[in-house]
Amino acid sequence: MSDPALTEAAIEGAAPPRLRDALRASFRGDRYDYTSGPVGRAVILLAVPMVLEMAMESIFAVCDIFFVGRLGASAVATVGLTESLLTLVYTLAMGVAIAATAIVARRIGEGDERGAGRAAGQALLLGVIVSLVLGIGGGIYAPRWLALMGAGRDVLAVGSTYSRVMLGGSAVILFLFLINAIFRGAGDAVIAMRVLWLANGINILLGPCLIFGLGPFPRLGVTGAATATTIGRGIGALFALSRLALGKGRVRAHLRDLLPDRELLLRLTRLAASGTGQVFIGAASWIGLVRIVSVFGSDALAGYTIGIRIILFALLPSFGMSNAAATMVGQSLGARDPERAKKAAWTAGRYNLYALGAITVIFVAFARPLATIFSNDPTVIDYAAGCLRVVAAPFPIYAYGMVFTQSFNGAGDTTTPTLLNLFVFWMFEIPLAWALALPLHLGPSGVFLSIALAFVLLAIASGVLFQRGRWATRVV
Repeated sequence: MSDPALTEAAIEGAAPPRLRDALRASFRGDRYDYTSGPVGRAVILLAVPMVLEMAMESIFAVCDIFFVGRLGASAVATVGLTESLLTLVYTLAMGVAIAATAIVARRIGEGDERGAGRAAGQALLLGVIVSLVLGIGGGIYAPRWLALMGAGRDVLAVGSTYSRVMLGGSAVILFLFLINAIFRGAGDAVIAMRVLWLANGINILLGPCLIFGLGPFPRLGVTGAATATTIGRGIGALFALSRLALGKGRVRAHLRDLLPDRELLLRLTRLAASGTGQVFIGAASWIGLVRIVSVFGSDALAGYTIGIRIILFALLPSFGMSNAAATMVGQSLGARDPERAKKAAWTAGRYNLYALGAITVIFVAFARPLATIFSNDPTVIDYAAGCLRVVAAPFPIYAYGMVFTQSFNGAGDTTTPTLLNLFVFWMFEIPLAWALALPLHLGPSGVFLSIALAFVLLAIASGVLFQRGRWATRVV
């Protein structure tokens, strides 16, 4: 008789049995001790659902603009301007999420599930405070914010309600980020994946119904997109909260955990503030690059925008691998095993190299066909293809930089990646982009080259600092 495992592998054309078993376990969400056992298996168990979680976020972003694009330029402009305003929300949400992941992962590694529950409760309390400020300010003053961003009368007429709904409902964005970060820190990556799939699945199905008035649904236009997104994220956040309250994962937050714990709340706030600064510095640097590219006209700007959108779309799943490393580092330090933490980061970096290496080959070989999906203007396509080829070239090296910076965060060392972002993106990348593009007359290609070199520098600098190991002494 043939071995069933071998027969199944032959039929499926799948990976070797050990890898296949690990992949299956990652989908099932089997409880696993990430502080012991093979590091490679642990990284795969965490990374697969995290990568799929980020992949769904990528698909969601593309689907949303796909439907709204059929409503005209004013609707698209509304979405673009509102997304710019939401950058602050995303930045704060990611900052709080970084803090929650670090502390929850450390407590789980220590075997202190009750302490992890207290940390989760205090993170939720901090989230309530932040979301109230954002929601009230955004909902009331949304049209003013749009006007300050340069929206014309046509955009204000079409998009004021859209912005009110999106900014006023920013609490659901923050809590979706936050609760999923708690699950990821605990090692319950499958729950986080399912939450995001539920939220985005509802949005993708409900979006066209409310935008175009399909069946019994009212035709709300661009406001329908905001309504669908907020409903989807809201249901996802409620589902996640129910998992957390019922203890369906490793962490259970009780009502008493929401009572203020001054010391723990201050610790979370300090980590969140540093994490927020780290994300903001990185995100804001793109604005400086856009300003330099805009000097060369609308075609160059359009090509750059298309190229960067494709690149960020491709990079998003790789952040799942980086998040897996952060969880492994935090839990390993909690278990007082810094060598395992270091090994986990290097292993995740190697896996990330494989993935981004394949993307580099695709982008370099098929840059023009990819660009033509988004534009039929030959000049715009030239700029977009150039952006893809140059910026994607160092992806295999940047793969390690992504993992190392998140590993610092997982250790609770949010200061190091913040300073790295400040140095690499603001003191190196932007001045270099200006010098290459203008005085040295390389034009937009100089900007593309500066991004590629910044990726390389970030990977090298973060690798050197990671090897020094000071992050392993961080107390959280």
